[in-house]
Amino acid sequence: MRKRPRETNSENVTVANAMEFQSRFKDLARRWHKETSHLSLASRMASHSAYEQIIEMGWAVVPLLLDELRRKPDHWFIALERITGANPVPAECEGKIEKMAAAWVK
Repeated sequence: MRKRPRETNSENVTVANAMEFQSRFKDLARRWHKETSHLSLASRMASHSAYEQIIEMGWAVVPLLLDELRRKPDHWFIALERITGANPVPAECEGKIEKMAAAWVK
């Protein structure tokens, strides 16, 4: 019977960092939702400090944003476009949250 390789300290740090990163994202996303739910303009929502901090998290946050869009479509499109430089949303879908989300997650 082979022994299972022992986890190294660096693997533990990586897992801990990933968990901390995800926790930070969830905290910022919660704060953003709570403090912008009364706004109707996406540009105002995107100028919130928590949203800007999420953008500053860079490419590593993209999978978390896409997971959020799959779970519950919301105004993550500006963040995704700023981070990736892409916008896969067809012009005819602009303003239609569900269709915009579908364009990003496919």
